[in-house]
Amino acid sequence: EITSLLSLYGGQFSGEQEIRVNSPFWILSIPSEEMARGLMKRTVCAKSVFELWGHGRSAGELYASLKNYPMDKMLPYLQSDSTYKVHIHTFNKTLTQAQKIKKIDALEFLPFKGKVNLKNPEHIFWILEDYGMDPNNVPEEPFHLYFGRWIADGQRELIESYSVKKRHFIGNTSMDACLSFIMANHGRVKPNDVVYDPFVGTGGLLISSAHFGAYVCGTDIDYNTIHGLGMLHISKPLKSYSLEFKDTDAPYGIREATRRMGSQKETVKSAERSTENHIFVSSNYHLSDIFFDLLKYTEEIIPRHPCLKLISNCEQMLSSHTSRRLITMEKVKEFKDQDQNSYLLDGQCMPYRGHNSFREKYFSGVTKRIAKEEKDNQK
Repeated sequence: EITSLLSLYGGQFSGEQEIRVNSPFWILSIPSEEMARGLMKRTVCAKSVFELWGHGRSAGELYASLKNYPMDKMLPYLQSDSTYKVHIHTFNKTLTQAQKIKKIDALEFLPFKGKVNLKNPEHIFWILEDYGMDPNNVPEEPFHLYFGRWIADGQRELIESYSVKKRHFIGNTSMDACLSFIMANHGRVKPNDVVYDPFVGTGGLLISSAHFGAYVCGTDIDYNTIHGLGMLHISKPLKSYSLEFKDTDAPYGIREATRRMGSQKETVKSAERSTENHIFVSSNYHLSDIFFDLLKYTEEIIPRHPCLKLISNCEQMLSSHTSRRLITMEKVKEFKDQDQNSYLLDGQCMPYRGHNSFREKYFSGVTKRIAKEEKDNQK
């Protein structure tokens, strides 16, 4: 998400940044504070952004780094007519109040001239300490230390504001607010973009896209959802958030079975397809067939298409044996006739054939577990 937003607002990972997967802290190079604020107005994954004044692998390295930070960049925030406070955040470790005060006092070499104001300061400075990711093996001293001026927080409150608990209507596959905003950010949705969701469902992805100023529209195989039969129309959730359709959930395959238009024999006539009141016949749509129809897959089961470039492949663990992936692809060229044959032979699609009955297998395991629990309770 951060990589996508950096490409949208400007910036990149710092040359000094070690891409440490097991760390909650990243160093970015962003041209201006305005761009940093713009990024934080979008992200739901990042908590805060700071102007980095110094960092190191020990307290000594941190202090040396701070002493080398240009004084002319510090002074505007340290004036005698200003107010400030210093906040300490430790990741994977809890400090006592006495320990926190000791760490703050150690920064007395910085030329703070303003007054301390703990309730409503003009400037907030943070000491960030990284004690690793293993709660069972917390080191005595942090692996990394950072000091900086707080600039802005991320948009975590959007998850609550757009929570599915507050929706007028949700379905089996209604996308949660967090994931829908992450997807919109992966897609770099911005004002006046057109966002089309071919599996619109109850509109989760369109809501987040509309929040970012996009024109949204979508389609779905579920006749009742699209026509609002027995439920509130899909535009209702948008209006409830002061969002509107300015113009005009992908099938998970677990909570809702995957379907496609047309009978198994594909005998529906084109004339029937264009009839306004015609209700399309649907048939089973295996997971491997979806991949076969939309994308070509390598032996590593990573999607490929001659007109699309793979941007990111993010895995979300659901349980010890299941997960789902958010795959972001960018169109790099127009579709041509020769791309029509960009498919794989049946033999090359075999690795995914085993997932065709995934939904049935998934619920079979749940059913067996419930039956076992009921049996154990009767003993």
